Amino acid sequence: MKKLLQRVGLALFAIGFIAFIGSLFTSTYTLSNEIIIDSISNSKQSTLLQEILAEVVDQEYSSKWDFSHAISSEIEAINETYRSKEEWNKVIYGQKELLFYFTKKSANGPINQHGSLWFLLTFGVGILGAVLTNVFSYLGHPGIKNNGVFRSTWKSRGAVGVLLGAFLIVFYILLYWFPQYIAEWALMLDPLSKSLSGNPASQWFLYGFLYTLAILTMGIRFIKKYRHNKYQMVRTVSVMFFQTSFAFVIPDILARLNLPAYDLKNIFPLDYSLFFEWRLDEYLANGFIGYFMLFWSISLFVIGVPVITYFYGKRWYCSWVCGCGGLAETAGDEFRHLSNKSLNAWKLERISIHAVLLFAIIMTVAVVYAYITGDYNLYGIDAYKIREWYGFGIGSVFAGVIGTGFYPLLGNRAWCRFGCPLAAYLGFVQRFKSRFRITTNGGQCISCGNCSTYCEMGIDVKWYAQRGQNIVRSSCVGCGVCSAVCPRGVLKLENGTEEARLNDESIFTFGNDGVLKLRDDL
Repeated sequence: MKKLLQRVGLALFAIGFIAFIGSLFTSTYTLSNEIIIDSISNSKQSTLLQEILAEVVDQEYSSKWDFSHAISSEIEAINETYRSKEEWNKVIYGQKELLFYFTKKSANGPINQHGSLWFLLTFGVGILGAVLTNVFSYLGHPGIKNNGVFRSTWKSRGAVGVLLGAFLIVFYILLYWFPQYIAEWALMLDPLSKSLSGNPASQWFLYGFLYTLAILTMGIRFIKKYRHNKYQMVRTVSVMFFQTSFAFVIPDILARLNLPAYDLKNIFPLDYSLFFEWRLDEYLANGFIGYFMLFWSISLFVIGVPVITYFYGKRWYCSWVCGCGGLAETAGDEFRHLSNKSLNAWKLERISIHAVLLFAIIMTVAVVYAYITGDYNLYGIDAYKIREWYGFGIGSVFAGVIGTGFYPLLGNRAWCRFGCPLAAYLGFVQRFKSRFRITTNGGQCISCGNCSTYCEMGIDVKWYAQRGQNIVRSSCVGCGVCSAVCPRGVLKLENGTEEARLNDESIFTFGNDGVLKLRDDL
């Protein structure tokens, strides 16, 4: 019966997913002058847009491509004229946002006519299927099951895994640069978005919803898989809670109250836009609440991170709070063994993640200098240009397309290992001034390699375990999976005293015959 229900769940998920993809091809598009007027509050800009798009208005398009191309080509043609005349006040900016708004408002079809029904058919059926599948997965005897993981066509860079990775990459490309092509998905979420924030669903609300949904549904699966390990269950519930409340619900409620839509758990420099002028102006314009949010953000970075990391290591954030880590641990759990464990990967990791941190610091200094002085050039650095580069290269490509889209190809923590500037900052504190370590008992190690295989951060845990050395690494996120999959209980997460935290002098050594033995001098 359990296996039957699991198969039913898979079938329901497949139906929901097919309807989800199919919904993008159900509409026709007709732009009206009313939509143009509603899109821009500036009456002059609105009138100008109506003149520019006169040939597009009231024309029916059966394809989003044709509709989007017709609008963008008209706007870009007139923009080139204005740029050549240096009439910068007439240039139409924000084309990406305009195209998304026009496509969403101009859609005619079953989605805008029966949005609730389509929501149930796609998200409702898909969620039910995923929950049924997850609840009845990992049946049988107690213990963590990773059977056949290296022979799986989707868990080990097989054909299905490549297709899944390609789908995720395409999704992120559309989300960041061509959101008009996924307008129907946002249209289905309008009622939910209006109930929370009072505003129609944007592409970012869509992303937040899908992100939260993935953590919740796959979190159930993670809990089921690691149900015999209390630590794993508690921390999974923690990331599910923080993502749902702090990252998704609370910011929308704040927006409904005309306050900054702020994620209270997001910490600079991961929250790299904290010191952008529009963010600072928004905080300063909201009185006490705005000042508190700014103070909270700075305090977390300056005081919260070093103090809490000293006592608990970077696991308090990376494994218990962070949404990026939460998605990696839940939706990405099946790909953790794909993380590169080579020495070259470790060298690249050190260079890459610290370079991103340095880039974030330079960008922040430049934008703060520009905000205070009004001069956007700091020693030859254009504050706006470097901000644009960071947002594109790190915020979009690295964190989004590569960081999540490459789960089935690079493992689930590629962003955390190679790109997250906050992880680099946390890692400095953890490595040099923290009570956290993973202790090992080399005498009990049987060299099975489970710990190294399933370390998502690319740490060769077995190397330390064989020698009885504590693991004190800046990259370790304290997820505890190495301890959970160890059949001998060799590994233990501890917050002890700083004394003897580094025990490089192991009582065990390897002889020429490769046999583990006590040191000769003992």
